[in-house]
Amino acid sequence: MSFTLFADARLALARDSLAGLSVGDALGSQYFVPGRHPADLAAGSLPPPPWEWTDDTEMACSVVAELAESGRVDRDRLALAFADRAEPYRGYGPGAVTILRLIRTGTPWPVAAASAFDGQGSCGNGAAMRVAPLGAYFADSPTRAALEARASAEVTHAHPEGIAGAVAVAVAAATAARGRLDGDRPAADRLLAGVAGAVDPASEVHRRVRRAAELLGHPLPRVVAALGNGSRVTAQDTVGFTLWVAATHLHDYPAAIRECVAAGGDVDTTAAIVGGIVAAYTGVGTPGGVPTDWLTAREPLPTWTP
Repeated sequence: MSFTLFADARLALARDSLAGLSVGDALGSQYFVPGRHPADLAAGSLPPPPWEWTDDTEMACSVVAELAESGRVDRDRLALAFADRAEPYRGYGPGAVTILRLIRTGTPWPVAAASAFDGQGSCGNGAAMRVAPLGAYFADSPTRAALEARASAEVTHAHPEGIAGAVAVAVAAATAARGRLDGDRPAADRLLAGVAGAVDPASEVHRRVRRAAELLGHPLPRVVAALGNGSRVTAQDTVGFTLWVAATHLHDYPAAIRECVAAGGDVDTTAAIVGGIVAAYTGVGTPGGVPTDWLTAREPLPTWTP
């Protein structure tokens, strides 16, 4: 079914995805605090609020602000927004801090991004962690979502794997949001097949998305052993796993986040990615959606967020 999405509807989808991303990020980050245990969340016990969000959310807010401003990604403007708004205490990695400092002090973003890791560029999961709301914004066109995700990634991630991770997450979120609009939840295997078809087939991210499809229905420990859980902080070690979780629990936001927490690893980022995709389908405050008490417990977003 074809349809036209107007700007307000696009932004509403992106905001729901951002809510899911930011709550997942903020709740996931609580499990780096000594004395917090994943078993508590599984038993229904939540950490005390407020839950502070990290760099995942801060950068995602800039992506949504850029879309609200112009309906597309202007790489020059987005790079400056990332650099100017970055608060290092939010958990930015050393590589990201260096790239953003270079941009902030006048280095063109292509030069700054390409300088990472001795000229290889970053294959980290940072471009993937912030991009789900962009995918939801382009729910009517996974192709457009992939193109804009690539643009959003390139300002900080020159490595093909980092870019592939962002494309994969954006296409998954676009597919989820489209399913919400159509009233037809995409089957897990169909969602993953669509993502695999949009990602560079030469990439390790592509291979792990294909492997995620083969692992549907398998227990979490086996999935983590095969796909990773973000502990290496690379797109390769993060995206396949998060897409497996999102595809498996697309109708159940709390279950999806609990799965990320149980898996360990880079929990704030895996929960941010999964939360952004799943909330693009479920919305907020709906059955299976982002719980309103979780949203209330999350630290408020920056005042400049659209």
